Amino acid sequence: MKRILIIDDDMDMCNLLGRFLQKKGFETDASHSGNKGIAKFKESKFDVVLCDFRLGDKEGREVLKEIKLLDPYATVIIITGYSDIKTAVDVIKSGAFDYITKPLIPEEVLNVIGRALQQSSESTDTPRPVAATAASTVRKNGKQSADDDFLVGQAPATRELYRQVQLVAPTNYSIILYGESGTGKEVIARTIHQNSARKDKPFVAMDCGTLSKELAGSELFGHVKGAFTGALADKEGHFELANGGTLFLDEVGNLSSEIQASLLRVIQERKFKRVGGVREMETDVRIIVASNENLQDAYRRGRFREDLFHRFNEFSIVLPPVRHRKEDIPLFAEFFLDKSNKELNKTVDGFEPDVMQIFLDYTWPGNLREFRNVIRRAALLTSSGLINQRVLPTEIVSNDNFGQAYLSSQPQETHAAPVHHHSISHKETDLKNAAAQAEYDTIMNVLKQVNYNKSRAAEILKIDRKTLYNKIKSYQP
Repeated sequence: MKRILIIDDDMDMCNLLGRFLQKKGFETDASHSGNKGIAKFKESKFDVVLCDFRLGDKEGREVLKEIKLLDPYATVIIITGYSDIKTAVDVIKSGAFDYITKPLIPEEVLNVIGRALQQSSESTDTPRPVAATAASTVRKNGKQSADDDFLVGQAPATRELYRQVQLVAPTNYSIILYGESGTGKEVIARTIHQNSARKDKPFVAMDCGTLSKELAGSELFGHVKGAFTGALADKEGHFELANGGTLFLDEVGNLSSEIQASLLRVIQERKFKRVGGVREMETDVRIIVASNENLQDAYRRGRFREDLFHRFNEFSIVLPPVRHRKEDIPLFAEFFLDKSNKELNKTVDGFEPDVMQIFLDYTWPGNLREFRNVIRRAALLTSSGLINQRVLPTEIVSNDNFGQAYLSSQPQETHAAPVHHHSISHKETDLKNAAAQAEYDTIMNVLKQVNYNKSRAAEILKIDRKTLYNKIKSYQP
C-alpha cells in the first residue's frame, strides 16, 4: 500500500484529504506544521508528500527543499491557493513534482498522485547507465530511435529538464530557454511545440544573432514591394508563416531596440504591419525565445527592454551543459551514432571501451552540437565494427580542454570580469614578453565569451583553428 504524508496547518483539510485518500486505497499520515512534517519524513518512508504552500511556521518551498536534502528523489506535490505562474515556476524549479490549486478537485488530486507514483516507479525500475553497457541499450530496448529528435536521458538534470518540458508544453505560455551554445535550445523548442495543441500548425525558427535591424524587421513582419532597395516583391514574414503555431526566436537578445519595441506591440495587440505596408494583419503565435545570456541581467544593463522581458518570461527553462549530465553521454553517443548510420547508410556497431571513457573524460565545451559532429565524423571514418580512438579528433583524444578548470569552478556570469587562470611567467620583462601576455589575455577573453567554442573563437580572432590550438598549447605549462 502506497503511503502519503499530508502537511497542512488546516486540520480540517488534513482530515478530509486523509479520509478521501484512504478510501482510494492509500495509507496516510498528517502533520500540521512544516517542521513536524519534516520530522515525520525523517522517521518513516513515504511514497508521496502533499504539502501546503502556506504553512504557519514556514513556506512549503522551504519544506520542499529540506525534504529534498533528506532524499533527492522524494516526490513532493505542493498545494496552493495562489494559482499564479510565479508560484508554479518556483516550486517546480525547487524540485516539486507538480502543484495543485485550491479548492481541491478530487479527480485532479488522484490524477497528479497517480502520475507521481508512475514516474517514481519508472525511475526505480530504470538503472543508471554506465559506460560499458548503457550505449547499447538505446537501440535494443526500442525506447529511442534515430527518427526521434529529443533523447530523454537519465541524468538528474536531464530528467528535470524533461519534466519542465512536459509541464509547460500543453500551455500557451511564452518561454525563455537559457543555455550555452550547442545545448539544443531549438530541439527543446520543437519538442515543446510537438507536445502542444499547436503541433499541427507551423513551427518557424529565426536566428536573431545574424540579422541587421532592417533585415530583422523584414524577416519578422514581412515587407511590401518597394519598401526598401532590393524589395522586388511582397514577402511574408515569420509571424505570418507561423500563424496558429509556434515562433522560435534564437539569440533574441541581439535584436535592436527598435525591433524589440515592434515585437512588444505585436505581442500586446496581436497585430502587425509589413515593412512599408499600411494594412494591419492579425497573428496568433506562441513565442519561444532562446538566449545564452541572462535577459534579466541584460535589461538591468539597458541592453534589453524590461517590458518585453516580462512578456517573454511566463516560464523559463535552463538547459544543462553536457559536462553536468555525464550519465547521459553513453546514451547520446549511441543516439548520434544511430542518426549517423542512417544518414551515411552504414552499420557501425558501437564504440570501443576506451573511446567511451574518452567521451566521459572530455568536458564538451561545444556541448551536444560538438558531440554530434564528433560522432558523425567518426562514423564516416569507420568502415564497420566499433569506433576506435584513431578516428577521433586530436583535441578529444588528448583531452585538450583549454579552460576546463575554469568552466568547472567558476559561475557562468555573462557580465563577469575577465578571469585568467594562467599567466605567462618570464624571468625578464621585455616588449616581446609583454606582447605575448597581451595576446594570451585576448585569446582567453574571447574563449570565455564564446563558452570555449574554439571554432567560433578562431573566427573572431581572425586566425584559423590550427593556429589557435598551437597558441593555446604554447601557453600551457
